Amino acid sequence: MQLISQSFQDGQAIPGEFAFAVPDAASHVALSANRNPHLAWSDVPAGTQSFVVVCHDPDVPSKGDDVSKEGREVPSSLPRVDFFHWLLLDIPANVTHIAAGSHSDGVTPRGKAGPAAPAGWRHGLNDYTGWFAADEQMKGGYHGYDGPCPPWNDTLLHHYVFTIYALATPTLAVTGPLTGANVRAALASAQVLGQASLTGVYSLNPAVSLQTSAQ
Repeated sequence: MQLISQSFQDGQAIPGEFAFAVPDAASHVALSANRNPHLAWSDVPAGTQSFVVVCHDPDVPSKGDDVSKEGREVPSSLPRVDFFHWLLLDIPANVTHIAAGSHSDGVTPRGKAGPAAPAGWRHGLNDYTGWFAADEQMKGGYHGYDGPCPPWNDTLLHHYVFTIYALATPTLAVTGPLTGANVRAALASAQVLGQASLTGVYSLNPAVSLQTSAQ
C-alpha cells in the first residue's frame, strides 16, 4: 500500500492550518484552523473490506513537570509516550481518499461529537480527552481529528504518524471505548491485509528546527 497527502510531504513539516495550535509571539501559542489533512491511498490488497486510519505522536513527554512553564524546558532526553490524534474506523473499501477539512475544521471546545461519523464511519476518542479532563472550559469527549499542539518549550521535534490499515472485515471489533490503546489492541488481532504510513513533523518551539531534524 501507499499513503500520500496533498497537505504535507512525508518527513516534512505539517502546515499550521492542520494543527490545533500555532506559535504566537505574545502568548507562545494560539488556536489554529485545526483542519484534518488530505490523505489518499493506493495499491489496496485484494479482499479488503474496510480501512482504519490512525494518527499518533510518539514524542509526547511522559511527565508534565516542565510542560509549557516559563523559564523551563522539556528536555529531549525525557522518555516519551504515544498520543493519539485521530482514530477513524469502518471506512468502506471503495473509498481511496479523505478530503482536507472534511472531518475537522476548527477547534471545538469540549470536543467533537462521536463516535458516529459521516457515511456510517466511526470516530474514536483522541487523547485530548484526557489532556483537557481537568480544564473546566475544555473538558469533554474529543472524537475525530484534533491536530498537533506539542509543548511550546519542548526541545524535541514531534512526529505525527498517519497510518492506513486495510482490513479483511467490514468493521473493526473493538473491546471497550474507542481509545487509541483499544483500537491498537483490536488491530493487533484483526485480519490486517496491508498498511502504509506517512509522517509529518511539527513544533511550537521557535528554537526547534523543522528542517534539519526532519531527516
